[in-house]
Amino acid sequence: MADLDDLREGADFGLGMAQVQTNFHVKGAENQSWGMKDRLSRIFNPETGKSVMLACDHGFIMGPTSGLERIDLSIVPLIKYADCLMCTRGILRSVIPANMNIPVCLRSDAGTSLLTALNDNVLMDIEDAIRLNVSAMAVMLAIGEAEHEAKTVANLYRAVDKASRYGIPVMGVTAVGKQMVRDARYFGLATRIAAENGANIVKTYYCEGFEKVAAACPVPVVIAGGKKLPEKEALELCYKAINDGAAGVDMGRNVFQSDAPAAMIQAVHAVVHQGLTSGQGFEMYRDLAKK
Repeated sequence: MADLDDLREGADFGLGMAQVQTNFHVKGAENQSWGMKDRLSRIFNPETGKSVMLACDHGFIMGPTSGLERIDLSIVPLIKYADCLMCTRGILRSVIPANMNIPVCLRSDAGTSLLTALNDNVLMDIEDAIRLNVSAMAVMLAIGEAEHEAKTVANLYRAVDKASRYGIPVMGVTAVGKQMVRDARYFGLATRIAAENGANIVKTYYCEGFEKVAAACPVPVVIAGGKKLPEKEALELCYKAINDGAAGVDMGRNVFQSDAPAAMIQAVHAVVHQGLTSGQGFEMYRDLAKK
């Protein structure tokens, strides 16, 4: 117990001053529990309210795709430049060093190599997520897919029920089928459905009119990098998304398939957190790539 010798009576109580209250830096989380806010603060930088997530969960449906043949060689060296790592539990346990202390957004639904199908009724045990000390759980939503929409929304709902008991945020990931139109109307619908069913973060794609998508979603929207783009175009995508209201980016192929992955993720980080333009970011990329 504390030493009671020379115990001084309190004197500075700040009488007449209201308790200091600060608006929480993550959109829609002001009324969440302390644990939920703590985990969200690991993902979203408290100074900027933004996040650069590094996605390497592609293998759960694509196998050893280009750039992810050896995650220990391609992804682990990049982790220090990211705010959060998005991966599967198998990769987390087998490859990612525990002493890197990186917040993890864990892919929490099952994958299948049949891209036309979704294992839309399989969700990992919440106790496993707790054992892995994850900062968030990611669940896919197939909005507009007649065969899968109801089941994937129910899956998200179950994930939120389970995760919220332990203060773990859930990220709803909007899947885009070949028949879906990638426009603000669709993404506005998909992100809103995810948020209204309890998602604390929504991952979706950038589109024309994205500012309306972000404004109408009551929780942070993080954009997916999508297919590999030339570095300048990928940085332009980041710049536009952040300026149109995105709370961050979740980049995968546009980082680890870059000619200079470490330079690319640092340039993305600067665009997201430091407000660099895409042109400035590209100059930074080229300078770092030469080193």
